[in-house]
Amino acid sequence: MYFSSWLSQLYRGLSRPIGRTTQPIWVSLSRNLVLSSQRKIPEFSSFVARTNTCGELRSSHLGQEVTLCGWIQYRRKNMFLVLRDCHGLVQVIIPQDESAASVKKILCEAPLESVVRISGAVISRPPGQENPKMPTGEIEIKVKTAELLNSCKKLPFEIKDFVKKTEALRLQYRYLDLRSVQMQYNLRLRSQMVMKMREYLCNLHGFVDVETPTLFKRTPGGAREFLVPSREPGKFYSLPQSPQQFKQLLMVGGLDRYFQVARCYRDEGSRPDRQPEFTQIDIEMSFVDQTGIQSLIEGLLQYSWPSDRDPVVIPFPSMTFAEALATYGTDKPDTRFGMKIIDISDVFRNTKSEFLQDALRKPQGTVKAMCVREGAEVLPVFLKANSNWNSPAAKFIVEEQRLELTRIMETREEDMVLLTAGEHKKACSLLGKLRLECAHLLEGRGVVLRDPTCFSFLWVVDFPLFLPKEGNPRELESAHHPFTAPHPSDGHLLYTAPEKVRSQHYDLVLNGNEIGGGSIRIHDAELQGYILSTLLKEDATLLSHLLQALDYGAPPHGGIALGLDRLMCLVTGAPSIRDVIAFPKSFQGRDLMSNVPDSVPSEELKPYHIQVSWPTDSEAEKRKESFTPSRKLRVLSSVLHQC
Repeated sequence: MYFSSWLSQLYRGLSRPIGRTTQPIWVSLSRNLVLSSQRKIPEFSSFVARTNTCGELRSSHLGQEVTLCGWIQYRRKNMFLVLRDCHGLVQVIIPQDESAASVKKILCEAPLESVVRISGAVISRPPGQENPKMPTGEIEIKVKTAELLNSCKKLPFEIKDFVKKTEALRLQYRYLDLRSVQMQYNLRLRSQMVMKMREYLCNLHGFVDVETPTLFKRTPGGAREFLVPSREPGKFYSLPQSPQQFKQLLMVGGLDRYFQVARCYRDEGSRPDRQPEFTQIDIEMSFVDQTGIQSLIEGLLQYSWPSDRDPVVIPFPSMTFAEALATYGTDKPDTRFGMKIIDISDVFRNTKSEFLQDALRKPQGTVKAMCVREGAEVLPVFLKANSNWNSPAAKFIVEEQRLELTRIMETREEDMVLLTAGEHKKACSLLGKLRLECAHLLEGRGVVLRDPTCFSFLWVVDFPLFLPKEGNPRELESAHHPFTAPHPSDGHLLYTAPEKVRSQHYDLVLNGNEIGGGSIRIHDAELQGYILSTLLKEDATLLSHLLQALDYGAPPHGGIALGLDRLMCLVTGAPSIRDVIAFPKSFQGRDLMSNVPDSVPSEELKPYHIQVSWPTDSEAEKRKESFTPSRKLRVLSSVLHQC
């Protein structure tokens, strides 16, 4: 969605002279990455065997002798070819005279995508043959010498963005897929934003960039971790799901402000929006509160935001977890469009419908509704808001309730109203899913609801500190991780009603996607031990080093981690986070290029005292089924029938 606008900016950027040469759009962007006292124009042809890049030549270079290196992208009638490098394209005239037969042979016989080096003069294109769509469209290169640096075999797919390729094929030949203009753009923009973040944090606000270990100890609670065997029998390292403990220990160590572009690992199986290894912008500060962290992140994103997008407006709006669930049915609402959930329980307090009466009598029982504007025209109908209310659900609604419902929902002709009754959280969650599915279906019919050029940031705060443990709801588990501090107003509830305690956790949401999360940490060893051992029933000895550190004068501290992959996916408008990672894993967590994970000979496992227990056929089939994507809500009427 930003690709075409980026190309036009690329062309405009390349058409602006900068001294003797001009630079591509990412050069002008990257200029801002250098400290103001050291601003320089990057030199792309230093230290290499070329004088210029393919994308920088203009009429101002006429008559100059240049040497270019690149890939042959296109050739026509053995008369000319287009040479490409990461900076752009340039037309090269193939010499036709006999004295240059060897040069012609090289340039005419080399397969497309072969790598060549050419030398020649910059000349004007003949009148009428200029190409205004090409930044170098006024000039061409009259070749004098050519060298074939590497010939290219037949490609599995064409290196063109408009040529459709399966994702599996792209991942199998990722090194070829990286040559595409879109992938080049995604990775370069990612690099620029990270560099701006480093400047903002380290140079402007005194953060220290610290690398933390990759081999560590397993952490109780949280996501499942990858294990790494050691040569000690039965003992393993874990790959950290985040540098959480290390950054807290750095605060105990007095570093005050920590930052890292951190590699993290989570063994979460197959999830379309996740990778087993991913990157986060990891931050921790001492003597800070929630407001301080939020202000820092708002400034960080505003400072590093691409200049070709609308500026980031701060401060970001904030919403409690309870408000987000009640209004949007999720803790990561997409606030670019309406369709808010409304509580209509009072409308049906005296209903004669046994179904609704039964729902309202239950603990936290409620009736919720959502209005889909003009939804009856394009979606399956549940309650059609016309004068007849022609729906199976209408038999539950008397005239007085219908009028009140029309007033509360502000319905018009051709609107559709979705109703559900049941326990509060379940009812809201169901309508939240239907809200997104309705938006998807409406946009499929041409209704614009979620503007792709709009970036709607939102802080979600006041999450519960604990949740009922999955599989054993009488026990508790951390809603996020066990190091999150309780809300100052709820500290007394830890010892009487811990399930009611709110946390000092905060999530940053962008267009319905969680792009960051953090919290104020527990810096008191006694409180941390109580939560681990008594409330969560975890083995606190696994964290004895952290508990000990907290006892040695740990300052109050807090932090956050931004998911860089997901953030870049949203900024670039890419369909998947795999499109903003150089070498991602597939949906099943495999590297299709190198075919890993792979088997290891048994003799190589012996030093680690490991034997492989092969699964039975039924176990293997279950594992295969676990990688099948969950079926989306496609037919609204069938889902609504279950309500």
